[in-house]
Amino acid sequence: MESLPNPRLVDHVMQVVRGRIAARALTLGAKLPSIRGLAETLSVSKSTVVEAYDRLSAEGAIRSRPGSGFYVAGTLAPLTLAEIGPRLDRAIDPFWVSRLALDAGPDVLKPGCGWLPSDWLPEASLRRALRGLARAEDAGPLTDYGSPLGLPALRVLLARRMADQGIEAPPDQILLTESGTQAIDLLCRFLIEPGDCVLVDDPCYFNFHALLKAHRAKVIGVPYTPNGPDVEAFAAALTAHHPRLYITNSALHNPTGTTLSPLVAHRLLKLADAANLTIAEDDIFADFEPDPSPRLAAFDGLNRVVRIGSFSKSLSAAARCGYIAAKPEWIEALIDLKIAISFGGGRLGAELVLAVLKDGSYRKHMESVRTRLARAMALTIKRLKLLGITPWVEPRGGMFLWAQLPDGLDAAEVSQKALSERVILAPGNVFSAAQSAAGFLRFNVAQCTDPRIFSVLAGAMARAPSATFALTDTRLSAER
Repeated sequence: MESLPNPRLVDHVMQVVRGRIAARALTLGAKLPSIRGLAETLSVSKSTVVEAYDRLSAEGAIRSRPGSGFYVAGTLAPLTLAEIGPRLDRAIDPFWVSRLALDAGPDVLKPGCGWLPSDWLPEASLRRALRGLARAEDAGPLTDYGSPLGLPALRVLLARRMADQGIEAPPDQILLTESGTQAIDLLCRFLIEPGDCVLVDDPCYFNFHALLKAHRAKVIGVPYTPNGPDVEAFAAALTAHHPRLYITNSALHNPTGTTLSPLVAHRLLKLADAANLTIAEDDIFADFEPDPSPRLAAFDGLNRVVRIGSFSKSLSAAARCGYIAAKPEWIEALIDLKIAISFGGGRLGAELVLAVLKDGSYRKHMESVRTRLARAMALTIKRLKLLGITPWVEPRGGMFLWAQLPDGLDAAEVSQKALSERVILAPGNVFSAAQSAAGFLRFNVAQCTDPRIFSVLAGAMARAPSATFALTDTRLSAER
C-alpha cells in the first residue's frame, strides 16, 4: 500500500502540468498523461499524481472523464506581458514596490521588498506546530472564530515579552489583530476623520502613505535624521497642522535602519503631551535588534503611545498575527471596530504563533537571523560602495539599508531600468511625502545575496536618462 503523498511532490507535479498548459504543450481538450505514465516520468508515486490531478480538477484546470482519463479544461487566456514578468508601466507610487514584489514570480529578484526570503524563516518549527494543532483533540483552532480580544495565552506571553522591554501592558490591554497593518488601520479608524492631519517621518515606510491615503488623511512629513525625527521640524509641524496622530518606527527604522536616541525620544514625548498627540509606535522589527534600544512606549507607559507589533517579518507572513497595546479605555472601542471589519480573530494564526514562541525554537531562529543579517549587511555595503552607492548610515541591525546613488542619478529611472531585467528595487521617493529622496534606494540586505542584482544595478545606473557618469572597468571587474 502506498504511503500518503508528499505535499512538496504533489506541488511539483501540479507545477509541471500547469507549466505544460501555459506553454501550450497541452492545449484545450488535450488528454493528460496517464497516472502511471506521469508517475514514472517524474519518478513519483501514483498516489502523488492522483492527488495532484484531484487538486487540478478542483481548480478547474483539468477535468476527469470516467473510464477515459484527464483532459485540459477551461478556456485558455491569451499570453500577456503580466504573465511573463512584472508590469514595466506601473506608476511609481506608494504601492509600486508592494504590488511588484507580491506579484513577482520566483525568478524575479527582490532587493527592494520588505521581507526575509522564505528559506530564512523557521519552516521546521512551523510544520511541527501545524502538526501539533492538527493532532489536537480540540478542533477549535482549525474551525472556530477566535475571541475578539484574541487568544488569551498569546496575550499573556506578549505581555511578558513587552515587560522584558520595559513596557508594562497587562494582557487585557493587548488586542490581537491580523497584522501590523490591520493594527494601524484600526487605530486610524478610531482616531482620525477624513481631512485630519497625520505626521509621518520623511522618509517612512511607504505603506503608511498608502494606508493614510485610503483614510483620506492629510499626510505631513517630518525630516528624519540618524537620531530620529528633526525635533524642531516636528515642533513646527505640530503648531502649523495640529495633527491627531504620528506614526513611526523607533527601532530599526524603515527605510533608514536607524534607531531613535533617548534624548530625541524624551523631547518628542514632551511635545506630544503638550499638543495632545497620539503616537503609533510600529515595532514589528523589535526581534531583529541585536540589543534592545529605547522605546517610546516604555518611556510613556502607553499613555500617549500605542505599541504595534507583528510576526509577519520574523516568523511567517502566512500566519497573520499582529497586536495593539493601548491604554485600557481604548480597548473596548478597538474591539468593536475589529468586529465590524473582520468579525472574529484569526485563531489559527494566533495558535500557530503561540506554539512556535513557546517551544524555544523562535529564540534560536532569531539569533541565527540576526547573525545572517549582519553578514549580509556587510557584504551588501561592500558591493554597493564598489558602484559608488553610499550608505546614509550603517545600521546596527535589521534588514534595511538606505543608500544614496551617485550625484545626479534618479532612483526611479534606475528602478525602471532594473525592472526590465527582472530586478525590483525600492526607489527613495515612494518613502517620501515631500518627494525629497529621488537620489536614494532602500535595500533589503537579506534579499541581496545574488550577485546578479549588482550587475543589473550597475547597468541600470549607466543606462538611466539622468546618468552623467560611466562605471569604471575597475568597479565592474571587482563586482564580477
